[in-house]
Amino acid sequence: MREPYDVITMGRIGVDIYPLQTGVPLARVETFGKFLGGSPSNVAVAAARLGRRTAVITRTGRDGFGDYLHEALREFGVDDRWVSEVAEYPTPVTFCEIFPPDDFPLYFYRQPKAPDLEIRGKDLDLDAIRGARVFWMTGTGLCAEPSRSATLAALGARSAHPGNPASPRHTVFDLDWRPMFWDRGHSESEGHGGGEETARALYREALTHATVAVGNLDECEVATGEREPYAAVRALLDAGPELAVVKQGPAGVLAAHRDGTTAEIPPLPVDVVNGLGAGDAFGGALCHGLLAGWKTRDIMRYANAAGAIVASRLACSSAMPYPHEVEQAVRDGAVAPEAAKGTR
Repeated sequence: MREPYDVITMGRIGVDIYPLQTGVPLARVETFGKFLGGSPSNVAVAAARLGRRTAVITRTGRDGFGDYLHEALREFGVDDRWVSEVAEYPTPVTFCEIFPPDDFPLYFYRQPKAPDLEIRGKDLDLDAIRGARVFWMTGTGLCAEPSRSATLAALGARSAHPGNPASPRHTVFDLDWRPMFWDRGHSESEGHGGGEETARALYREALTHATVAVGNLDECEVATGEREPYAAVRALLDAGPELAVVKQGPAGVLAAHRDGTTAEIPPLPVDVVNGLGAGDAFGGALCHGLLAGWKTRDIMRYANAAGAIVASRLACSSAMPYPHEVEQAVRDGAVAPEAAKGTR
């Protein structure tokens, strides 16, 4: 029996083409950097940076960008054995504009279809998915077939084999609401309504399999109909998970556990450079804390610090922090200037 992975993530991957200039409209940007992107892939990178054995289930195009993503995953220490090619579709790219502290428009190029939405249930290694100590999936994986059925199959496999209570496993649902991916016509052709109506029904089904749900206020509203933070965490817990996490941006993070524990953590003071990777750093640190068996408040403080560090840096995947950086930010209650500069 092979050793189970600490973290397996499933879903989006692509190439982030980010300006190396801040405060400049895309039309006038002259220099760009190329980075591994896609939220589940970045979460796997973030957890690997914290010393966890990670892998990602996704698909790329059969092109140079796809080759680059394989190389980048390996360099970050993420197992790419379940990253396969789709000949028909190009590897997605994403551009952004950077206007600190809180305006970071994204431009997704995922047409005619992203390869990561071509993940098929018959190709999943369900034994590995069942055995992983943390399995991380996202709402985007539910937006189109065959990824939708594959994601639900993976969740079903986890639920059917809950594991040993003495060594708990965690199934994390990152609500990850991206309305531009939920095409109304495409959904209706598959026998579903469009937009938020479709998403809410599918989110409700996925939540019955999850032990942890995490999202921002917009995402919680799509999943539960609730936007007020305390109402949102209660609604998420009522839907099935044991732990609900609501990210509130400048207001910090609120978490509630089914055992009655709650934690409301204020944000760390930080000079924001690019906020786009902060949620993925938070996710990787959340996985790390769950695996360590920490108390809810300690997990949230650690994850909050990891997110703040990445928000202080220009890149996303390559900006994910190492344990000593996060530990220092937790101790100091702020991101040190030297931590903000380093991407390593």
